[in-house]
Amino acid sequence: MDDQPLELTAAVRQPTLKTIAALTGYSITAVSRALKDAPDISEETKARVRLAAREVGYRPNRAGLRLRTGKTQVISLVLNTDEEIMGLTSLLVNGISTRLRTTNYHLVVTPYSHLDDPMDPVKYVVETRSADGIILSRTEPNDRRVAYLTEHHMPFATHGRTDMGVVHPWHDFDTERFAYDSVASLARLGAKRIGLIGPPHHLSYARYMRQGFANAIGDFAVEPFLIEGVTIENSLDTIETYVCATMKQTRRPDGIVCGAGSAALATVAGIELAGLEVGRDVFVASKQATRILHRFRPSIQVINEDFRLAGFDLADFVLKRIAGEPAETLQRLSYETNDSIDLNRA
Repeated sequence: MDDQPLELTAAVRQPTLKTIAALTGYSITAVSRALKDAPDISEETKARVRLAAREVGYRPNRAGLRLRTGKTQVISLVLNTDEEIMGLTSLLVNGISTRLRTTNYHLVVTPYSHLDDPMDPVKYVVETRSADGIILSRTEPNDRRVAYLTEHHMPFATHGRTDMGVVHPWHDFDTERFAYDSVASLARLGAKRIGLIGPPHHLSYARYMRQGFANAIGDFAVEPFLIEGVTIENSLDTIETYVCATMKQTRRPDGIVCGAGSAALATVAGIELAGLEVGRDVFVASKQATRILHRFRPSIQVINEDFRLAGFDLADFVLKRIAGEPAETLQRLSYETNDSIDLNRA
């Protein structure tokens, strides 16, 4: 009799598929397929099985799964450690986690710094077979990582597009349209000489942003002001100092487009340090992901980028590539809220 409570306690501590089957009345096979999101299992059954799994604290034995299936049940987010600005990484991870929540997959972040070769973490994941799929950011037009992953048949998705003739899954924000709309809004406010603080030129989205900026400069007959001293990846102090010095020049811009919310904060600080007022002397437009700029200075012209949607898409695309869906169907160019989904319901 003394052994029975111990056995029951062990069962509670380490629930199995058999435990969930007993609770739900389904077969072990049905439970297993429901947890794997099998298409032939009804959504009602899946929901009931997932609820039971959560209630008993079920966790799959990943070592056993890998032995049986050859799968790690891991998605790797290869992330530059310099990207944590204004919580953008946390928003991306939140979106990824939301998509993986109802699957057996979990997220592992594989970090690297700007001092490292960005190929190193990608090769590590592939060579050690430590993940079934990879999510990449900081995409370049001719991205070596994309070529490598394609060659090694590793499912992946990129945050940003490439221009190398390789069809692959991606989610991207329409930075060309953002830059065009930003110049248009500043021109309508009366700006005549407009500058752009954008991303470093080697990144894919920098080219799209510059193209949209140039198109709008021509269409709205305003003068471009060349900003070469800083990008959105410089420190906030560096951007602030640069903008302050620029605003003290005789020939200064009266409008600035910022490619990131953090850069907009530093830009405003630099403008005000020079003794000018945003919305009166200088107009500012910016992309943002954290819904903070209007609270900071209501006069800033803002276009929102949904990083949670990006994370959700990237995880979804990788899962679908693992399942064999064609890459050309797994691409999205998003803009403002027209593509938003309720991720809390996903």
